[in-house]
Amino acid sequence: MAPAFGASSSQQQRENQRLERERERLEKERLEREEQNQLSEEQREEIREAFMLFDLDKDQKIDYHELKVAMKALGFDLPKAEILSILQTHGSASEPANPNTPYHPRLLLPFTQFQSVMTQKILARDPRDEILRAFELFDEGGKGKINLNDLRRVARELGEGLEEEELAAMIDEFDLDGDGAINREEFLGICLQ
Repeated sequence: MAPAFGASSSQQQRENQRLERERERLEKERLEREEQNQLSEEQREEIREAFMLFDLDKDQKIDYHELKVAMKALGFDLPKAEILSILQTHGSASEPANPNTPYHPRLLLPFTQFQSVMTQKILARDPRDEILRAFELFDEGGKGKINLNDLRRVARELGEGLEEEELAAMIDEFDLDGDGAINREEFLGICLQ
């Protein structure tokens, strides 16, 4: 009689463990959905587009190289070790294409995991860092200031038909120290107000 009770207890423990794992999985999925809801529709679409664009074989999974360029397209230029860590934590090994040939598994990241990782990365971004990265795009030559020539160049690159007076007025309006250019702090002020 005792062995039957022990077997039943062991089965109950396994069932409890299975239920606990399922509860944890569902909770994790719920938290991921909540995080994704914090992103704008545009951000969610950018994540989807980056994945689809770089999923070259269209298997709904991306490998190391595809992940690296997809993340870079979204503004995250991570070192190799960090990308490998993401794949090891969130990815899975590829299946052999032909069981009769030598097989070297690759780590692949499915879309749902990519979406989750990118959501966390986007939500963790410091807006000041993003603004300063944009400042660098304006500041040709790394002078630490955006002058009229920089503004004229960017307007031309974007196809904006702004008059010289309009560009000068933009500089004048936001140039708080009167040096004829917009420095990093003034640019931050413009973007964070």
